[in-house]
Order: sequence, then C-alpha cells, then structure tokens
Amino acid sequence: GDALERMRELKDEDELALIKDAVRIAEEAFLHIKPHIRAGRTERSIALRLERMMKELGSAALPFEIIVASGPNSSKPHAGAFGRKFRPGDLVTIDWGAQSGGYCSDMTRTLLLSGGSSDMAKKKRIYSLVKRANSKAIKHLAPGVRLRAVDLQARALISGAGYGEYFGHGLGHGVGLDVHEAPRLSPRARRTARTGMVVTIEPGIYVPHLGGVRIEDMAFVGRVKADVLTHLPVELEIIGS
Repeated sequence: GDALERMRELKDEDELALIKDAVRIAEEAFLHIKPHIRAGRTERSIALRLERMMKELGSAALPFEIIVASGPNSSKPHAGAFGRKFRPGDLVTIDWGAQSGGYCSDMTRTLLLSGGSSDMAKKKRIYSLVKRANSKAIKHLAPGVRLRAVDLQARALISGAGYGEYFGHGLGHGVGLDVHEAPRLSPRARRTARTGMVVTIEPGIYVPHLGGVRIEDMAFVGRVKADVLTHLPVELEIIGS
C-alpha cells in the first residue's frame, strides 16, 4: 500500500486540473449561498443549499458531509450541520468540498455574524491568529521542507499567543481521489514536501462556549514554492454589518 500511496501523493497536470475544477465548483457555490447566511437561518438549511448549488454547478457525489457549525457548535472541530439557528455574534464555520472527475476539493471559511455584544473583540483576535497561522504555514511549504516543520509554523504562532491547547488537530492532509489521503501534516509527520503534492492547510482555534475559527486552503507544491488553489478571501467577513 505504501508505494501506491506515495505514487498517489504526486498529482500530474490532468489530476491537478480536476482538483482545480472541484475547487471552482465549491467556491462558486459558496458565493451563491453566502447571502442567505444570517441570524435566524439554520445550519442545516445552509448546508442543504450549498450541497444543491454544488450539484447544480456540476459536482458529482459530495466527498464528505458539509459542516455548518455556529456559535458553541463551532468550537467542536468536526461538528455536523444541525437544526441550530444562527444568532447575532455567532462564529459560523463552513467546511465543504466538491468532486470533479473523481477528484475532491476541501475548504473551510469562518464568518462572524454582527450584533453580538459578547466577546466580539476576542472572536476577532482568534480569527486574526488563525489567519496569520494559515498564511505563515503556506509561505513555509515548499519542496524539500519537512511537513512537520510546516505544521510547527502554524502551531508555534498559535501557542505563542496562548491558544495552543485549543488547536487540537493536525495542520492538514493530502487531497486527491480521497478527501483525506497521504501525506499528513502534523507534529508527528515524517514526510517531506515534494513537487506535485496537493495538501490542505487548516489551522483552527476552538474555544469551548465561545466558538471556533478554522481557515482551510488547498495548496499545490510547485517546483519552488506552494501555489494556493483556493481563491476565496481570508479576511474576516462580518455578516450583517
């Protein structure tokens, strides 16, 4: 299995084109449904809308259940999409992906609903930390770099700000025919980045009761550096302000 796994880690031009198409479908769908995100809507209604839109735009079966996690639910890294209604001040984390020709995309954005009185400054601070961790890790990703060192770039930044205990998962994973495949990016990762790999970079901070922030991009390891395949903005978007 190991030899096949290593072969699958490196994507050729045709595979990369299908992955980019799966990214395009997912991003277009997200932009279509984003205006529907507001206080009073349910997590599930947004997940269903997003699923329908991706299929209309040409996605085959979705590679994984869409996560729409709001308020306290967003502090669980692998929530689902439930009947909870969005409230002012909620952090809303959406983790979704499409499929094109058998190849997957996987991305996450976190939005903030305006109007909440409590802890807005703290939520913005957490967002800014996750955004910086995401961009720092992507800048470090290049051929020949140890994947655990890429994880450490993000982890050290988050830990240095006092939130280390709230980032309880690996930084990312390979994406291809499966939405989670080799290589892994984590403190225990043994592999080195190689030209042709497609991986996620998805740091997160999850604070019980307050909520969570995750920003997940996909990156292709090029000949010299990583090219980000996802194009949605990473700036904090405050909905309804």
